[in-house]
Amino acid sequence: MSLSPFFRSPFTDITACLISHQTFGKCQKEEMRYMDCLEVYGLERGRVKCERLFADFHECQTNTLQFKRFMAMRAERDRQIAEGKLKGDEKFVTPRIDSF
Repeated sequence: MSLSPFFRSPFTDITACLISHQTFGKCQKEEMRYMDCLEVYGLERGRVKCERLFADFHECQTNTLQFKRFMAMRAERDRQIAEGKLKGDEKFVTPRIDSF
């Protein structure tokens, strides 16, 4: 993980927003919390102390837990279809709006 360039110039300052989520990203708050924590503890201690904030930021970027939950729901639906619990139109019924 690289936090700052080796050589700093006006060009690196101008293009720094391209590799962060501060301009248009959905993970702005998580990134700022993590960067603030790193600023307080420094890079070496911050990697240990700010591990949970980094995990939240990483989840926001990658959505791995959301995808695992989706795959588990799909597997359960496929299992119910294979067992015959869901038949016909019940196979394709969407969840209720407040079920999330």
